[in-house]
Amino acid sequence: MNTQFWVVQAFNGVSYGALLFLIGSGLSLIFGVMRIVNLSHGSYFMLGGYVALSVIWTTGSWVLSIPVAALTIAAVGLVMERLFLRPEGRAKVVRDAVIAVGIALLIQLAVGRILPPLLPGAIGNFIQVTLVVIVFAIPIYFALRRVSAVAIEADMLRQVLMTVGFAFLFQQAALDIWGGNNFDIQPPSALTQSLVIGGIYLPLYRVFMIVTAAVIGLVLWLAMEKTRMGAAVRATVDDAQMARGVGIDTNRISMFIFALGAGMAALGGVIGGAFLGVYPGLDFEMLPLAFAVVIIGGMGSLGGAAIGALAVGLADNFGKALFPELAYFTLYAPMVLILAIKPTGLFGRD
Repeated sequence: MNTQFWVVQAFNGVSYGALLFLIGSGLSLIFGVMRIVNLSHGSYFMLGGYVALSVIWTTGSWVLSIPVAALTIAAVGLVMERLFLRPEGRAKVVRDAVIAVGIALLIQLAVGRILPPLLPGAIGNFIQVTLVVIVFAIPIYFALRRVSAVAIEADMLRQVLMTVGFAFLFQQAALDIWGGNNFDIQPPSALTQSLVIGGIYLPLYRVFMIVTAAVIGLVLWLAMEKTRMGAAVRATVDDAQMARGVGIDTNRISMFIFALGAGMAALGGVIGGAFLGVYPGLDFEMLPLAFAVVIIGGMGSLGGAAIGALAVGLADNFGKALFPELAYFTLYAPMVLILAIKPTGLFGRD
């Protein structure tokens, strides 16, 4: 194990940490602002890669796939947050209608085969399915309208069940749309070269990952520390009730942060798809790493997310290189140690 080995492993660990920062920082902000355990966050990473693949297959442009994937998954996160996590006003009506139709579709699948056909052919079958769904959906909708539930941030069990449910829905949707094959996102040829520094070959794409994460982190830090919106976000993280008392629209802040976190995870999925690949199950592989970043760094802290991502990236890379049989131990041991010493994380507030 010469100097080159240590330099290469450290470089690989930092570049992997840069990728983890993209997914972990968004999850950290969502934790800090909304107090919601979003177990579907890894799905945004996976879906970002799949959307990028679709854009590349359609247009041939890797550069175009980055903003399209980030904005598309940000929109998915926004809809999820507005309709199911924090619905208000008309959003509750839409949510109840969607749930009622979903339950009615399940009932139709269960009883549809035993019902005699009303009309022959595909059109007749479509009409029958529609009628059955309407018949069941209407009473279910009015029953849901009479149900009142506590806010989801006050019920940890609901958070876990709902977000895990969305994770499985997203995974099944990805499987149905893109299939079960493994795909690789091919970056431009200019990024497939290597830099030679002191006789050590460093992949240019990993340098691109580090630079991208650093630029995004700097922009986010400036936005959080130097703008009025950032001050509102920090106030919401510290004390949401007090922030509402001084006139900050915490619902709008939550909507913005959730969409931002989903978009950043999707961006990570596009960038990481070049060497991790894109495949079913990627979401649940990345989710524990994202939580490790948040636990080490502390929720709601960009600086903590950066330090946590760097620690996890280095621990994962050196653990696999030096102690492959103990790779998981070397990865999660720092997290357990930090939890024992400072349960709120390195930069979390008590």
